[in-house]
Amino acid sequence: MSAAHLFPTAVAGSLPKPAWLAETHKLWPQWKAEGKDLEDAKRDATLLWLKLQEDAGLDIVGDGEMSRQHFVHGFVENIAGIDRQNKVEMGIRDNRYKAMVPRVIGKLEQKSRAHPWEGAFCRAHTKRKLKFTLPGPMTIIDTIADEYYGDRIKMAMAFADLLNAEAKALQAEGVDIIQFDEPAFNAYTKQAGEWGIEALHRAIDGLTCKTAVHICYGYGIKANIDWKASLGDEWRQYEDFFPALAKSKIDQVSLECINSRVPPHLMALLDGKEVMVGVIDVATDAIETPEQIVATIKAALQYVPKNKLIPCSNCGLAPLDTAVAAAKLEALGKGAKLAREQFS
Repeated sequence: MSAAHLFPTAVAGSLPKPAWLAETHKLWPQWKAEGKDLEDAKRDATLLWLKLQEDAGLDIVGDGEMSRQHFVHGFVENIAGIDRQNKVEMGIRDNRYKAMVPRVIGKLEQKSRAHPWEGAFCRAHTKRKLKFTLPGPMTIIDTIADEYYGDRIKMAMAFADLLNAEAKALQAEGVDIIQFDEPAFNAYTKQAGEWGIEALHRAIDGLTCKTAVHICYGYGIKANIDWKASLGDEWRQYEDFFPALAKSKIDQVSLECINSRVPPHLMALLDGKEVMVGVIDVATDAIETPEQIVATIKAALQYVPKNKLIPCSNCGLAPLDTAVAAAKLEALGKGAKLAREQFS
């Protein structure tokens, strides 16, 4: 592999919504407009972030999830069988925190595309590799209350079928990588290996584009920071299901690395996979230096072949200031460039 193709850069998924589109610093922001004005603003924000990602030198770009209020609920908005009006409180991520969530009250059926324009729109406005993120089946069912199926696995598989249909449509529009976000894997490590990966396989069935799964320790919000503080000197959740992921049909795995207590050697459990290594910390406003990013890449290279290492962010950047996120993307681009010079 030539130096120019080493260490292709990407972000995990979400980016901050501009203040003229939605509330800032929130994971479930309220929109600032409605109707056609809102649709136009979503497209404008998507174009802005495509340009900023390209300007930062990123090789793999995405829509930054500009059209979605929330990474899970943006997908389920147009699914029949869900009551969004009468929400209930539910503990999510193994009761790490509580949230008011919609309820599944009938058979799940997709009424219309979850993302009817985003894939084609992004493809028309960038020549870079294009990644699109969707919530994983286990994470969806951990973020919505079941009052119909009576079986977590059965409901997860129903969502997997709907995800599969959306993924196939996105692939047809020119998306190069479909990524499923599964932070719930870290909360339910045993179930991730027992049926979570099987649900992912159902979601990627028939796809010919690259597939990825993103698993991290969450956004830089208080509930996640408090949870991390309770995990001790070593965070070993990945150890429980990475061996199963290594045997899976998924092409890429995205994980948290920089400023975490994940033992780096756990990356070796993903032998054969492309690994999106988190070199950008989303839980701080501090901007990483290119040298810091190179140091994280160097640590990962002990366990990940250089032709399979993709420098990435630990998680989405949605809650950050737009200027901070843009600066972190610029640092990511510069850090990868410096790493190519050192390790090619």
